[in-house]
Amino acid sequence: MNWKLRLATLDDVPALEELIPLSVRVLQAPYYSAAQMEAAGGAVFGVDRQLIADGTYFVAEADGRIVGCGGWSKRKSLFGSDTARAAEDNLLDPATDPARVRAFFIHPDWARRGIGRAILVASESAIVAAGYSRIELVATLAGELLYRVCGYSEVERYEVPMSGGLKLPVVRMTKLPTA
Repeated sequence: MNWKLRLATLDDVPALEELIPLSVRVLQAPYYSAAQMEAAGGAVFGVDRQLIADGTYFVAEADGRIVGCGGWSKRKSLFGSDTARAAEDNLLDPATDPARVRAFFIHPDWARRGIGRAILVASESAIVAAGYSRIELVATLAGELLYRVCGYSEVERYEVPMSGGLKLPVVRMTKLPTA
């Protein structure tokens, strides 16, 4: 392993704003059209500074640059950037609500090296420590396999409406974390 995991800081936002579109354009291309990826850019695929402020977002660094990111949330939003959110993103109740796994993006040159899985394991550990007994996420078609092999089960497939009448097929998944 020639990368390290750490919590993201607001100083990482410019690097994340470069990483996310690159990851989407390359790794999502087998699953979504260029028009779908473009319409999802920023709103669906973008930085959520609230995750960083909450201390629930991780980055993987190699040689001083960010090569992956992702995390979890104790807020109501299932996906999307903070710029696409018009209202307050209220806190979840660990006693009744599932935590959210959110916003995983890997640099294409670093894909399939265990970064996503490591971020997922770190997120799940933090979720359990925060008192949540269930996890929910909305997977892209590109991310579905990772979550499935990590024990997540499909709840439903649906399409996120986007500008220009476009839709983005996604998969809502859940898991009961282990302590």
